[in-house]
Amino acid sequence: MNRRQLLAGVASAGAIGAGALVATGGIPSGTSDGQTPVEPTTLDTIDAPGSRDGEVTLPAAGQPTFVDFFGTWCDPCVEQMPALAEVEDRVGDDVQFVSVTTEDVGGSVSTESVVEWWRENDGDWLVAADVTAELAAKLNVGGYPTAVALDADGRIRWSESGIHSADELIAGIETARD
Repeated sequence: MNRRQLLAGVASAGAIGAGALVATGGIPSGTSDGQTPVEPTTLDTIDAPGSRDGEVTLPAAGQPTFVDFFGTWCDPCVEQMPALAEVEDRVGDDVQFVSVTTEDVGGSVSTESVVEWWRENDGDWLVAADVTAELAAKLNVGGYPTAVALDADGRIRWSESGIHSADELIAGIETARD
């Protein structure tokens, strides 16, 4: 491969990545400053292990909420799953705990493929689809995986992208419980 081909490839990857950020709401929208409650968004849930078919409104009214944003195409999201499982076991019902994908579930991505990914990666809690990326935009999601903890009033108290240990995720959730 010559230098010109390499540079063209890098430029193409950058353009595709920028398009993905726009499509998923990854460019910060400025809708939450940490003091203003996030306007609730109702998402369809996915009938998968530990989940149910129906809807969920996030953030939950009067309860701390933890949202994990993932993609079935995302290798770091697979790495994050064991820590998420541990955290979900530890926080129990005190926190609305949900994983959300912004993939076009029911469209370009089948519900069955998301359920299979969930099973393969030992997901066992509520999972939902944000196909319009509305919630992702409100929470300023810029990469995957991203974890967000909101307090009982719906204000963002902690948000970070990347892979985290269970203890790091619990510490983020604790900021929403204070």
